Amino acid sequence: VHPAPGHYEGTLVNALLAHCGDSLSDLNGVIRPGIIHRIDKDTSGLLLVVKNNQVHEKLAAHIRRHEIERIYVALLHGRLPIGQGTVDQPVGRDPRNRKRMAIVQSGRRAVTHYRVLETYRNTSWVECRLETGRTHQIRVHMASIGHPVVRDPLYAPGYKDYGLAGQALHAAVLQFEHPVSGEKMRLEAPLPDHIKELLKSLT
Repeated sequence: VHPAPGHYEGTLVNALLAHCGDSLSDLNGVIRPGIIHRIDKDTSGLLLVVKNNQVHEKLAAHIRRHEIERIYVALLHGRLPIGQGTVDQPVGRDPRNRKRMAIVQSGRRAVTHYRVLETYRNTSWVECRLETGRTHQIRVHMASIGHPVVRDPLYAPGYKDYGLAGQALHAAVLQFEHPVSGEKMRLEAPLPDHIKELLKSLT
C-alpha cells in the first residue's frame, strides 16, 4: 500500500501521488497520504482513499465507532460446518516472531464474525465481517480455529498453496454513510481472476 523498507516503489501511494498530486488528505502524514485504513500485502480488494482532511476526520470517526462495515471473503484450509460463528480473541505482536501477529492476552480486543458460504473437499469459502480492525485480524483468527487462509505465507506455512498468486483473502464490500451527503454507500470489488479460477476448479 505505502512505501516501506524493501518496497519503496510500485506501491498504491506512489500511484495515488502520480494521479492526484497534492490533493490527498495528509492526516496520516507524507508516508500514507489519503489512506484511512489498510489491507494486508497480498490481500486483494477495496481500500478507501480520502482527498481532504475534513472527510478523513469524519470517516476515521466512523471507523472508531464501527460504523463502516467491512466484509471480506476468504478461502480457508479445512472444512468448516455450514453456519456462522464469531472469534473474539485479543490480537497482538507475536513475541516469538515480530513479523507475525498472534492471539495474546495482552493484545487489543479483536472480533471477527464469519459465515460459511460453501465447502469443498479440503477447503471452505467464508464471509468475514470485521467488528474491529487489527493488523492481520482475519488471518490470525481463522488460523487460531485451525482454518488458516489459503496461500497465507505467515499463518499457513506447509499447507498446499493451490498455485495462487496471493493469499485467498479479498476485501469485497465497504458500506458506510457518506460523511458529507449522508447518502448510504455500498462499494463492491469483484474477485480477482486467480481466486475465481481456483473456486471454479474446486467445484
